[in-house]
Amino acid sequence: MTENILSSFGLDRAESGDNVVVPFTLENLDCRGRSVRLGAAIDGILSRHDYPAPVARLLGEAVVLTALVGSSLKFEGKFILQTQTDGPVNMIVVDLDAPDGLRGYARFDHDALVKAAEQGATSPGELLGSGHMAMTVDQGMHMERYQGIVALEGDSLEEVAHRYFMQSEQIPTAVRLAVAEHTVRGDDRARWRAAGVLVQYLPEGRNTAMPDLPGNGDFADESMADPNYTEADHWTEAKSLLSTIGDDELVDPDLSPERLLFRLYHETGVRVFPSGHIEERCSCSAERIEGMLQDNFNNQEREEMAVDGEIEVVCEFCSAAYHFNPHQFETEH
Repeated sequence: MTENILSSFGLDRAESGDNVVVPFTLENLDCRGRSVRLGAAIDGILSRHDYPAPVARLLGEAVVLTALVGSSLKFEGKFILQTQTDGPVNMIVVDLDAPDGLRGYARFDHDALVKAAEQGATSPGELLGSGHMAMTVDQGMHMERYQGIVALEGDSLEEVAHRYFMQSEQIPTAVRLAVAEHTVRGDDRARWRAAGVLVQYLPEGRNTAMPDLPGNGDFADESMADPNYTEADHWTEAKSLLSTIGDDELVDPDLSPERLLFRLYHETGVRVFPSGHIEERCSCSAERIEGMLQDNFNNQEREEMAVDGEIEVVCEFCSAAYHFNPHQFETEH
């Protein structure tokens, strides 16, 4: 009986596991969304640099947010999330190389981080401080780039994402993010896991802007909800149900994204669609770095970069090291 019920919600296929994005709709609530679950992919990104735990969790949330947003875009190119702030973690860069390659890194001030930890000030908002977050769609050198920027205000990246969508896209959006270390019997090392769910209110036949809804579409203000206004009720219900999910449920390796969505929304017409694969993948290469050194520096500058007769360039994302002879670039000036 249970399998028949699940089939009616799109679960008549094998359930997905880790490193996936699962699109879904809430047919009775005029909403759509995506669920992301990361295992080995996020563990590779976070473990490679041996980040302190607060930095790793913050970067993990940024990676999940990038996957949630970037996976909805149908293009060849990159979706890039970047923060620049004055806090202990002063920069985060994550990009999704469409359609399925994730990479990311965080830059932090060690002394400032130690001080923040001593003061118990390690929430995402406290680690980031003041600054901004930019989301950029880069479809290649011959296409115009699109960028949206939002101030980093609030205690979490979830709050920042909500503000971004209301300001830049005018789409009511709710996001849940979770990052945790997970241990398995027989494995000596705890491994990172991360997950998230994004839900957006997009009723068919309406513009994405919602100025005609209560409170001009500001659903953060619950007092604005009109109990007689069915569409506003739809969004309030979708958002409220999402808020009930716990971090432990989001990252639970034994609870598939499909089962989690069914648990949350089985009474509201949830329908899931085939999952897409996501992997940790860096786009750096010897050819790209060679071209950068050739085009952006002159002979003298390359000579000054060399140590023991060799230029070493280390990728900030994947830590791969590339080595070049400065004389291989020599040109007449």
